[in-house]
Amino acid sequence: MRLKDKCAIVTGGASGFGNGIVRKFVAEGARVVIADMNRSGAEALASELGDAAAAVQVNVAVNADVAAMTAFALERFGRIDILVNNAGITHMPAPMEDISEEDFDRVFAVNAKSVYLTARHIVPLLKAQSAGAILNVASTAAVSPRPRLSWYNASKGWMTTATKGMAVELAPHGVRVNAINPVAGETPLLKMFMGEDTPEVRAKFLATIPMGRFSTPEDMGNAACYLCSDEASMVTGVCMEVDGGRCI
Repeated sequence: MRLKDKCAIVTGGASGFGNGIVRKFVAEGARVVIADMNRSGAEALASELGDAAAAVQVNVAVNADVAAMTAFALERFGRIDILVNNAGITHMPAPMEDISEEDFDRVFAVNAKSVYLTARHIVPLLKAQSAGAILNVASTAAVSPRPRLSWYNASKGWMTTATKGMAVELAPHGVRVNAINPVAGETPLLKMFMGEDTPEVRAKFLATIPMGRFSTPEDMGNAACYLCSDEASMVTGVCMEVDGGRCI
């Protein structure tokens, strides 16, 4: 019960890596707000997990939605101890000059602006209690970019730099900020990363991962649990690669 009595928000928590993080947090004693655009998915997971979980629909790129999400968490659980910025999006693989302005803006709104918005609303609460943990879910794309995903790569590079800047600024206030860099996994975004989902494309993709498999939601849940627990009380500003050796 490493997160006993902790209250967490996990954005994009209804599916993929977020789902794994939510499940691990609840198993370790936390109460969790599952924040997701997919209301029905979030509600289904919350119903499965019982009183320790609650669902809220949110567009993390919209200030009013993030404000409402924060208010919901406080009303439901009384406090916020952990924030996981997991919601993310990519664009389809293409030459950098061919990515539409609409896709570029969408990627940076969800992957970057959301971190700014959650900080605006939740950092003051963490500062006031002189304790808390923020975890940003970045990507191996920030460390070892793949071609044809240029603006997604850039958005995740932004996230790792933001993580370190946040960590330095918030450390005197007792708030830790870390990131995890997963390699692609069996999530709704996998097909977008690969462009097409065929056995040949999968084999080519897996060949770049020394351990020979994709990341799983359970992998992310385990790493997130450690970084957000008191066991990691001296760990801040770290961008942990959970990638089967992809970035070596």
